[in-house]
Amino acid sequence: MTSADSDTPASTTDSAASAGSEALVVSAPAEPTAPSALVAPTAPAAFNAIPAWRSPAAWCVLFLVFMAAVSLDLWSKDWAFRTVAPQPVVLVYEQVSGNPGYSLPWHPGVTAIAPDLLDFHLVLNHGAVFGIGQGRGPLFIAFTVLAVCTALWVFGKHTSSRSHLSHIGLALVLAGGVGNMYDRVAVGAVRDFLHLFPHRELPWGLHWPGGSNEWFPWVFNIADSELIAGMLILMLAIHLNERRQAMAAAGAAARVVK
Repeated sequence: MTSADSDTPASTTDSAASAGSEALVVSAPAEPTAPSALVAPTAPAAFNAIPAWRSPAAWCVLFLVFMAAVSLDLWSKDWAFRTVAPQPVVLVYEQVSGNPGYSLPWHPGVTAIAPDLLDFHLVLNHGAVFGIGQGRGPLFIAFTVLAVCTALWVFGKHTSSRSHLSHIGLALVLAGGVGNMYDRVAVGAVRDFLHLFPHRELPWGLHWPGGSNEWFPWVFNIADSELIAGMLILMLAIHLNERRQAMAAAGAAARVVK
């Protein structure tokens, strides 16, 4: 994801969320809530469930959602950089990598959803989410590798074969991180092209810290959307399982009273 006030015509957001963009999402399962909250809580389910790493069905869900999400992200980036500008934009790694000043050919952008809801506009992000940390690509790549390993560890050790909602969330988080990491390794920067609410200004003369007065002055990509969606799904899974655990505990207490 990139900020609209970068050197490019629109700004970039990398990425929960580029391979960055990235950090925030994969760490979501390890929040204060215990990892066991992701495991099916009811007594019958817990009795029949096995750890996710021993379940072919759980691996299948994780792999299929991951592959579909990564494919969608990489295809959408390729399509955007071929079609949004008047001429296809060809990126050479040696020219892009480590060069935040690299500029794309000027183009007016394409209205995707009118009126002023979504535009396609090409930008390159050399940083992380909202363009933070420009020029630190190798650090973001290393952090993404660590985050991916952490997400797989959470999947294998702290979810059960029945935690399908958690597996979908983890798959989206993994896909978002890997999709943006691929751009850093193969292209030299993250390709962004989605710009929400273009030309819509904040009221009362308000501005974002970077100086932009647009509602949403960042340009992002499908991987960033997958990161954020995955994190929200994981939060929902934790909430639903905690509620089931509370209901199961209340039922057990009621039976003891009787």
